[in-house]
Amino acid sequence: MDSTWMSLCRSSPAYEKGLDKFIERIFSKKGKDGHIYCSCKYCGNHKRVDRVQAKTHLLCDGFFKGYKISNVYFEPDDTPTFEDADEDDMQALAQCIFNVFEDEDEEEDDIQQTENQTVPNLNAEKFNKVLEYVKKELYPGCKFSVLLFIVRLFHSKCVGKCNEKGFSMILDTMREAFPHAAIPKSLYELRKIIRDLGLGYEKIDACPNDCMLYWKENKDKIKCDVCQTSRYKQINNDSENESTTEADKDGDYKAKKVGAKVLRYFPLIPCLQRLFMSPKMAGSMRWHEESRMKDSRLRHPADSPAWKTFDYEYKEFAKETRNVRLGLANDGFNPFGNMSVSHSTWPVVLMPYNLPPWLCMKKPFLFLSLLIPGPSAPGTNIDVYIQPLVDELKELWDTGVNTYDSSTKSYFTLHASLLWTVSDFPVYVNLSGWSTKGKLACPSCHKETRSTRLSNSHKEIFMAHRRWLESLHPFYLGTSPLLVGPSLISVDVEDDWSPKFQSALASYPPP
Repeated sequence: MDSTWMSLCRSSPAYEKGLDKFIERIFSKKGKDGHIYCSCKYCGNHKRVDRVQAKTHLLCDGFFKGYKISNVYFEPDDTPTFEDADEDDMQALAQCIFNVFEDEDEEEDDIQQTENQTVPNLNAEKFNKVLEYVKKELYPGCKFSVLLFIVRLFHSKCVGKCNEKGFSMILDTMREAFPHAAIPKSLYELRKIIRDLGLGYEKIDACPNDCMLYWKENKDKIKCDVCQTSRYKQINNDSENESTTEADKDGDYKAKKVGAKVLRYFPLIPCLQRLFMSPKMAGSMRWHEESRMKDSRLRHPADSPAWKTFDYEYKEFAKETRNVRLGLANDGFNPFGNMSVSHSTWPVVLMPYNLPPWLCMKKPFLFLSLLIPGPSAPGTNIDVYIQPLVDELKELWDTGVNTYDSSTKSYFTLHASLLWTVSDFPVYVNLSGWSTKGKLACPSCHKETRSTRLSNSHKEIFMAHRRWLESLHPFYLGTSPLLVGPSLISVDVEDDWSPKFQSALASYPPP
C-alpha cells in the first residue's frame, strides 16, 4: 500500500482519501470484531478502538513517529500469539512458551539445529508432556482440556487467596463428585504441571543469622561458617538428631530436615525471555527507541539524563534496542497483617523499563526476584541474599543469553543492566552501604554535607537546604545575617524557633 499520503498535511484532501483507504483495508484484515489497535501518536498501537475513533485519532493526532504500515498490519504473520489467540487456546499458549511453531520455514528449522542458535527455552520432553494435557479432555465430551482446567483453577486459588489446606479439600471434593474426570490428586501434582510452564522457583537454605547462603560451593554444608549455627530447624531430641545427621553420609538427611531459613529465588532470565515470546510484547520491548516521542519533555525513564548518559557510555549495549534496562525495588512488610506481630518479609522486585509507561508498572511486568523470609529484617546482610540475582545480572551483562524474538522470528543475544534502585531512605542504607545517619548522611553532598549537632537532644540536624531560598526569604539561614523587614537580625541555626526569631517573623509582612 502506498504510504506517501502519510507525510502530507492532515487537513489536505489527499491525506483524508489515503486515510479512508487505509482504514478500510485495516478493518478488512484485522478488525474482524469491529476494533483495531489505534496507530495514533497517543495510543501507540496499544489501545483498541472502533472505526470512527480510529479515523478521528489519525486525522487529529496523526501516526506515531516511526510507524510503518508493512511492519504492523500487512506482512503475513501466522505465529500464534497470546493476544490473537483465544484465551482458552492452550495449544497456542504452549507453543509461545516453548517457541515451537508448526508452520516455521525449513531454513528456520535448520537454524535451530545449529550449535550457536539453540532455543534456550526449548525442552522437548516438557513440551510433549504439556501437549498431552492440552489434547486430553477433562472427561469425555467436556470442552475443557486438562491444562485449561488446571490453569483456571490455579488462577482462582491465587486471586482468591485460598490456602493450601482449603484448596486440597476442594480438589478432594471435586474428585468425589466427578470420578471420571482427570483432576489432579493433590496440590503438589497440580503445581508440577504448572511448573512445566516455566513458573517455578528455587529454594536456597540460608543461615538463620543471615551470615551465608548454602549455595554453590556451600550447598552441602550443615553448619554456618561464621556463627556455627545449624542449617536446619532443631526438634526436641537434639542429640539424636546430631548423631543421625553424622550417620547419613548419602545425603538422606536433607529429605528429613527442614531449613531454618529458606530463600525463594525466581530466576530472572526466563522472565526476560518470556517477554519476547509474544510478537506484540516483543515489539513493545523496542518502544523506548522506536515509538517514543523524543522531545524535551520527560514522559518515560528513557527521557532522563541517567538513561541518556548510560547509552552514551555503553554504546555497544545501546545499539541493541531489545537489551533490557531494569529497576530494582525492595522493602519489608508484615505478611500477617497484624502490626502487633514483629515480623518482616522482604521481597525484591524488578521492573523492565523498555516497555511503554502504561505497561512497565503493571502487575504482570513486576518480576518478583527474591523473597527473603523473616521474622527479622536482613538489614545490611541483604548482600548475602541477593547473590543469586547478582550472578544472573553479571551473566546478562557480560555474555548475555540467546533469545528467540517472535516478532522478527530471529535469535539475538539478550543483555540486561540494572540502571537504578527504588527504595526509601532507610532501605537505601542496606542496598548501598552508605550510612544515612550522622554528619555525612546525604549521599549526594558526601563530605560537603552541612550538619549541626544539637547540644541538648544530641541529634544531627541539616538546615543548609535553606541556602537555596532567596536571600530575602524569612526562612533563609546561612553564615550571613538574616534580613527581616527593615533591620538585620543574626539568627543561630540552633535557635531557629527562639523568641527572637519568632518576633522577627511576626514583624515580617506577609507575601
